[in-house]
Amino acid sequence: MKKRTRLAAGLLAAGLALALCACGPEEAAAPSPEANDAQEVPSPSPSPSQEPEEVGLTLCLGEEPLSLDPTLVRRRSDAALLGHLFEGLMRWEPSGQTVGEGVYRAQLTCGQAQSYDRTEHADGTATYTFRLRPEAKWSDGKAVTAQDFVYAWQRLADPATGAVYGDMIDCVVNAADVRSGAKEPGELAVQAVDGSTFAVTVQDVPYFLELCAFPATFPVRQDVVEQGAGQWTYSPDTIVTNGMYRLTDWTYGAQLTVEKNPQYYDPARQVAPALTFAFQDDDGLILSAYQEGRLDFALAAPAGQVPALLADGTMAAADYAGTYYLCFQTQKAPFDDPRVRQAFALAVDRSQIVEQVTGGGETEAGGYVPAGISDADGPAGQDFRAVGGDYYGPTGDDYEANCRQARELLAQAGYPGGAGFPEVTYLYNTGAHHQAVAQALAEMWQRELGVAVTLNGQEWGAFLRLRGDGDYSIARGSWTADFDDPMGFLELWRTGAPGNDARYANADFDALLSAAQAQDGAQARMELLHQAEDMLLGRDWALCPVYFYTQTYLLRPQVDGVCYTPLGYFFFNAARKG
Repeated sequence: MKKRTRLAAGLLAAGLALALCACGPEEAAAPSPEANDAQEVPSPSPSPSQEPEEVGLTLCLGEEPLSLDPTLVRRRSDAALLGHLFEGLMRWEPSGQTVGEGVYRAQLTCGQAQSYDRTEHADGTATYTFRLRPEAKWSDGKAVTAQDFVYAWQRLADPATGAVYGDMIDCVVNAADVRSGAKEPGELAVQAVDGSTFAVTVQDVPYFLELCAFPATFPVRQDVVEQGAGQWTYSPDTIVTNGMYRLTDWTYGAQLTVEKNPQYYDPARQVAPALTFAFQDDDGLILSAYQEGRLDFALAAPAGQVPALLADGTMAAADYAGTYYLCFQTQKAPFDDPRVRQAFALAVDRSQIVEQVTGGGETEAGGYVPAGISDADGPAGQDFRAVGGDYYGPTGDDYEANCRQARELLAQAGYPGGAGFPEVTYLYNTGAHHQAVAQALAEMWQRELGVAVTLNGQEWGAFLRLRGDGDYSIARGSWTADFDDPMGFLELWRTGAPGNDARYANADFDALLSAAQAQDGAQARMELLHQAEDMLLGRDWALCPVYFYTQTYLLRPQVDGVCYTPLGYFFFNAARKG
């Protein structure tokens, strides 16, 4: 059992200090796209007739989207792109606080809803009633209706949809039962009171409004989805959106372009006339494209060059609430034994990884829930990681002690000095960064435990399939905050949860999460969540947290007005290129 200690908050010393919602409660058959590896980033092609202030931006958020269906979002880069095409009940907009040159911290405000009421009930639930903007329209001119949200939320919870983020709305009454198949999607506690009024009843959690700004809860049109037979998002001719932009071109394997949606209710927010998202996963090619002026913004650079780029100001870093971790296949030998899992976790030198391998300003992860996620006192108070402490103890001088304990645990499990340990693999998605981490891990396990681990690098799609099928021994994983609450990290490991690739199953852990979800008192709720993390790591070691993220990025100096939230999203609608 770990000891609770105070710990510096690290990346997000001030927490995710979100502004109050500005609108406030009122009183009273196209083929699926495939990415081309190592393809050059294309040059933007603005119209010769455009004035300088009307030139759009060319951006690289990473690989090609798996889909532009918000209900099926799986990746952070896809979610950021979807935030320009669709809009939820709530949205993010720039505040007056700067993050860096040309970048402003986001604040939460009303989106498709122009206002809302919140009504508390005696059973601990609350009903949010959202009134939609009368001018809210889809890109084809049809009105956005409350029924569009009812359909989207029921579709998200429906297990037949297979949405990775289906459990995100488990706070909605009946949602968990719908996902398990015990109840029908129509029994989800959402309702179209009338054509422009959407009501939802939830277990009263503090982060609900943030969920309403996440892509998985964005509206989709039933007629469009059902007529599209799963392919409706792949062509400008079939996709219908309700956000600031509409899709105008998708050159598969190369780039995607969006332009202003003329039906959007607030044209003043559509500063950038067009955005071109270039697809690339080769960090070297991304940096070259930026240096040659073919990109205005990018999220990646070769790992070995990041420290120098940060030092000379070419690259910047922002707070980012996320954890890079390893998950063990807990249902397959030898990692069905928690002693083996703990041994492998203790043998990881996290200091070496962040100081000598990654070099992007990351900090060692002493637990799973990252620094910057609020504890009971909220954004201005305690940090969950600071209260929870370090499950490893500092590596540094104590790393050798950790390794001695790891070898003892491995011997207790029947593998003294690694003798007789079966062949195991480490699964990761290709990319110089992940490969460098994988090689460092393999060296540590060989050196400290006497175990040879085979490295298995796969492109993104194959990686997801193998990890999702449980066809691995150890796999790379990462999770970043979708809202400012530890539940967003811990509920991933509930038995049967869509993203629970570790196959972790512990009824006591599940019960703690359920108790926390039903708990009214903030302090008591957080204590239950700390107990859940204690079980996940301190007892069962289903995971091996490695480091907490920072968000490094490249932004051309002439660009101003980019919006950023420490949840990891950049928004470019208000950006100008001077």
